[in-house]
Amino acid sequence: MEEIEHKYVEINGLKLHVAEIGSESSTAVVFLHGFPEIWYSWRHQMIPVAKAGFRVVAPDCRGYGLSDPAPEPENTTVADFLSDNLALLDALSISKAILVAKDFGAQVAYLFALMYPEKVMGLVTLGIPFLPPGPFQFNELLPEGFYVSRFQKPGRAEADFARFDTKTVVRNIYILFSRSEIPIADENQEIMDLVDSSTPLPPWFTEEDLEAYGTLYEKSGFRTALKVPYRSLDEEFNNITNVKIEAPTLLIMGEKDYAMKFPGIEDYVRSEQAKMFVPKLETIYLPEGTHFVQEQLPEQVNKLILNFLKDYK
Repeated sequence: MEEIEHKYVEINGLKLHVAEIGSESSTAVVFLHGFPEIWYSWRHQMIPVAKAGFRVVAPDCRGYGLSDPAPEPENTTVADFLSDNLALLDALSISKAILVAKDFGAQVAYLFALMYPEKVMGLVTLGIPFLPPGPFQFNELLPEGFYVSRFQKPGRAEADFARFDTKTVVRNIYILFSRSEIPIADENQEIMDLVDSSTPLPPWFTEEDLEAYGTLYEKSGFRTALKVPYRSLDEEFNNITNVKIEAPTLLIMGEKDYAMKFPGIEDYVRSEQAKMFVPKLETIYLPEGTHFVQEQLPEQVNKLILNFLKDYK
């Protein structure tokens, strides 16, 4: 990965770390990560997309990886991430881009496409379908030990994570989120306790990968990551009046992604109800795919992304 260049871009008073490869004169593809990810989660996609003739940009979101956190990380909002994305495109002289986004990064990409449609040529999202902006209701439909409910409680996740070093926290989350069942703890159990210390990493996630993540989270910690996405899920976007995305959109869903088990999600995805809001939506399923499908099945995912991008050269 030595071909990938790393730099810092100062925007909105913060220095964001950006990994980049490809000619600045080429069409830009911007990769947006989820949790507990960082730019590195796109390591299998960046070079193939650049070799296909695109400018590839993969930032660490504010407070993640090597990017600065806000002065008060607990006050970070999704709106801040949207503002950062807009400022980043301007700072890099990118007038329009294709967004490739995963997990909560997909939600950021959808909102960005609604707010700044003139900036978005196309969307590739992984793991999260388009859902109209509104309250997060899954907490009401799942037990108290639902991992999102636990992460939303100030202090509880912090205490849970603090029992371990950052590498172990990332390890446990990767193991949990790679399973096909929603992580739900018992009443007197913490989320980290759902993973036994003897449980191996997923076969596609190496000790070297874990070391890279652990090192970066030692710098950033989890203060921003717990706020966005988990403690920002009910953030309102009253300035969005048009909830239709006109850009061509590809949704890649792993059929073993635990997110498909969220109440109503599988029916919503398979019935293509999202086409009411995203008319140019195509959904492709990977039968063995889990929540980290771009890291688990990079060749399959890369083929789908490159096929989508072929019309944008």
